Amino acid sequence: MTVFIIRRLMQALVVVFLMSIIVFFGVNVIGDPVAMLISPDADQAEMEAAIRRLGLDRPIHEQYFAFIKGAATGDFGRSFIFGEPALKLILSHMPATLELAFTALFLAVAIGIPLGLYAGLYPDSPISKGIMAGSILGFSLPTFWVGLMMIMLFAVHLQWLPATGRGDTGTFLWFETSLVTRDGLSHIMLPALNLALLKISLAIRLTRAGVREAMGQDYVKFARAKGLSPRRVILVHVMKNILIPVVTVMGLELGSLIGFSVVTETIFAWPGMGKLLIDAILQLDRPIVVAYLMIIVLFFVLINMIVDILYSILDPRVRLQEQGA
Repeated sequence: MTVFIIRRLMQALVVVFLMSIIVFFGVNVIGDPVAMLISPDADQAEMEAAIRRLGLDRPIHEQYFAFIKGAATGDFGRSFIFGEPALKLILSHMPATLELAFTALFLAVAIGIPLGLYAGLYPDSPISKGIMAGSILGFSLPTFWVGLMMIMLFAVHLQWLPATGRGDTGTFLWFETSLVTRDGLSHIMLPALNLALLKISLAIRLTRAGVREAMGQDYVKFARAKGLSPRRVILVHVMKNILIPVVTVMGLELGSLIGFSVVTETIFAWPGMGKLLIDAILQLDRPIVVAYLMIIVLFFVLINMIVDILYSILDPRVRLQEQGA
């Protein structure tokens, strides 16, 4: 097990290093932030002073090495626009994004798995066919369009839920969150459901496929032959086996919920990292863009590594295959 974890850590470090090169050079060859920060009427001396102040007068490889040296200590540079450390700005917006992502993941699991279980147990029923048709729509409809339609229906016409903002927050276990206030819950419902729509469809299809495969296995037939109740067969023998791949995939999807919440946060004016990223891109605030992308890379790598380790604990065959390799 120790060898397995060390190997995963080494792979994670290599991925982070390679992504730092791609992210830094990819962002720094696009646009001219000085043109966004300096008045068009500024003279050449003022332009050169601004370039030196931002550290853009050095060769690109020197800028990269300075970035790596600072990133190792948690310093991703200072925002060109706000004049504050980029990491500080991102961390101040991170709780809102994590809150939205975990709520969306909860909705995906709480809605998708029961619906997928029903569709797998009764594949020919009209309800199951309706569930599968709905899952196709969940994969097909653009997130931004669904978000706008939700605002039009639930916020404008029915006036059941607010359209934008995070709402009131409260403190729970030293964390400030909107999930403990009624106003906060009303604000998070629409963006969380919009963000979770694709993952709900994914959970439905994964669960249904797992149930259909498990119902034909010998261990299920043997459990039925022993006279076990259908409820026990489903909850103990079927669900126990299909939840391993479902939980694994949904755990990996948490990274995409965090990283790709940009559209949802923009539509619903949710004050998270995604909205900060859009503002930074529009103003060519390179330190914030680079810091955001690197943090998302770290999230993906960390979540993948944790899921791999948990999967190896649940299924020892994974560790044996690694040792054999």
